[in-house]
Amino acid sequence: ERLEFIRLVEKSHLPIRRRERQQQKFRSQASAQRFLTTHAAIYNTFNTQRHLISRPTLRRFRAEAEAAWATAVA
Repeated sequence: ERLEFIRLVEKSHLPIRRRERQQQKFRSQASAQRFLTTHAAIYNTFNTQRHLISRPTLRRFRAEAEAAWATAVA
């Protein structure tokens, strides 16, 4: 029982990157990789670091991202 507790504590303190943590939710590594690759591409298109850019620039980026999305799904 103590050994189980030690393993649990060690596992919970592992330095796991966000992507690896998301992959733990999937049954197979391949399906996780397919989903997360697509998700990352879409997320990176629409996610902008708001604190680094001005509002007019953000509007332009959002318009470009929406145009890219419309082209991708058409």
